[in-house]
Amino acid sequence: MSRPPGASVGGQAVIEGVMMRAPAGWAVAVRNPEGVIEAQAHELPRLSARSRWAKVPFVRGVLVLVESLTLGYRALTWSAQRAVGEDEEPLTGTQIAVSMGIALVFFVALFMLLPLGAARFAGFDADSVWFHVIEAVVRIFLFVAYIWVIGRSQEIRRVFQYHGAEHMTIHAYEAGDALTRPEISKYRPEHPRCGTSFLLIVMITAVIVFTLVGGLPWYLLVLSRIVLIPVIAGLSYELLKIGGANVDSLFGRVLTAPGLWLQRLTTGEPEEDMIDVAVTSLLFALTSDEVDEVKTRGPVEPGALTAFGG
Repeated sequence: MSRPPGASVGGQAVIEGVMMRAPAGWAVAVRNPEGVIEAQAHELPRLSARSRWAKVPFVRGVLVLVESLTLGYRALTWSAQRAVGEDEEPLTGTQIAVSMGIALVFFVALFMLLPLGAARFAGFDADSVWFHVIEAVVRIFLFVAYIWVIGRSQEIRRVFQYHGAEHMTIHAYEAGDALTRPEISKYRPEHPRCGTSFLLIVMITAVIVFTLVGGLPWYLLVLSRIVLIPVIAGLSYELLKIGGANVDSLFGRVLTAPGLWLQRLTTGEPEEDMIDVAVTSLLFALTSDEVDEVKTRGPVEPGALTAFGG
């Protein structure tokens, strides 16, 4: 008899591991240099259960983004400390915070301001359609090229493989399948609710928003590319949510297709033991009742079950 599908979960890849976010908590699991899976879990109800603002369309997208960045920072910090060998000095929280701050500035400069400068350098007025076309083309090209370039690194390639393991595990869990390597391996590494899809939707939404802003003095154009980021993020989240909820419809497939295509660069077929880490993270993120439900579906991957302690 088929089992009801699991509640939707999310996550992200970290250094040699995976972070999972479930309705009532989140967890992160990594495989340390000795080959042992380590994990930690935290209770954290959905944002919508903690704030009425998280139920307001467009506003909730900004709040979810802020919380995702916060959890991602905490998961990345912990994974960085666990994924190094005894002879290596782990990164401190301050070092990672500084790195993320620099990355945020880099993101704004490269993907928001540089395309604006390119469009202005081309000689078109800010109220010209061609101005916004050039800005959009340069922005999307830089984004895709950046992902392709960093993907050439062996370290990042492994992160992308864990990214694939995360998605495949979520697919199996949400479909109600047993959490074993054969069942999870049936799924593709891409997922319609992925953060990569969100970032691409941000790029596309920015075209519309900045076009509506129209011609402004140069200093206001620069300012608008920064201050309108929360607006763009809120709109993009709603589009991502709609696409994820209607993935079987023609509209949903059209909406999610570009992000799924791009995920061919940001995900990879994981090694089998990477799936164990993703399953471990998911088990730690779920409640005890949800874990019991998972066990009724059939066997759970032994490596993950051992790390979970059950």
